[in-house]
Amino acid sequence: MATRKTKPTEIAQAADHLGAAAQEMGTALTHKMQAAGDAVAGSLASTRKKVQKQRDKARRSFSGLVKKAEAQLKKAQARLKKAGDSASKSIQAAEKKLAATQRSASKKLAQLQKAAERQAKALKKAVEQEAKVLKKAAGLGTRPAAKKAAPKAAPVKKVAARKPAAKKAAPARKAARKRAK
Repeated sequence: MATRKTKPTEIAQAADHLGAAAQEMGTALTHKMQAAGDAVAGSLASTRKKVQKQRDKARRSFSGLVKKAEAQLKKAQARLKKAGDSASKSIQAAEKKLAATQRSASKKLAQLQKAAERQAKALKKAVEQEAKVLKKAAGLGTRPAAKKAAPKAAPVKKVAARKPAAKKAAPARKAARKRAK
């Protein structure tokens, strides 16, 4: 077989065709790489947007939680203040009631003391009058001619001391009645 000699122009043309094909391949590859980069960038941008949306949503939910917590704190503070005010009012009312009770108790005590003094005076007068009656009765039965002023009986200070005096006076009355008959 005989080989044909190639002309340099054919080789040059083939080299040109190969160079053009390589350029087209390079351009196509560049376009493919740009397209892939754009796709990656697009997916990255969409992913970034999704992440930003989720971040914003998390911020909003966190802000909402903070606002709810602040509202609950304000409510709790209001309830605490209300309870404190109520407690102080009840304490003041109890103090006023205690003061009023003390005043009324002191008034009742003063009234009871006055009543006891009046009763003591009345009993003292009754004992003195009874003593006068007994002295008169005793004096009339034995010496009608010699009347002397009866000495005053010593005032009795205690009620307990008056009761035995009244018991002693009873036998003297009986004796005076027997003499008068």
